[in-house]
Amino acid sequence: MLIGELAADAGVPAKTIRFYEQAGLMPAPPRTPAGYRDYPPSALDRLAFIRHAQVAGFTLAEIRSVLAIRDSGDPPCGQVATLIGQHLAQVERHIAELTRTHDVLIDLQRRAAAINPADCAEPEICSILITA
Repeated sequence: MLIGELAADAGVPAKTIRFYEQAGLMPAPPRTPAGYRDYPPSALDRLAFIRHAQVAGFTLAEIRSVLAIRDSGDPPCGQVATLIGQHLAQVERHIAELTRTHDVLIDLQRRAAAINPADCAEPEICSILITA
């Protein structure tokens, strides 16, 4: 199938498919006698995998490594499971950090509501952010 058809079926721009080729995620397809890219049906599955992996937070390098395992004939599920675990741990750390930031902002919002801006005195820049 030509790149336009593949792009339409996959729901991505043709430019994205060309980028994935340049990034080593999609193998260069054979060309028609007129020089157009002629993708096999399996290209659609590969694009779906790439998009799902990106949604899961995988980097292009991680996706490339998983695809390399699959392209070598080995199942990449062990590597994928490891990456999922790493990304989940990273998201959990990020959530904990965001929760701490949320709690600080809630406290600061309470302090801001209780302060009369006219009472802000020198040399403080803003008494809301000065620890009590």
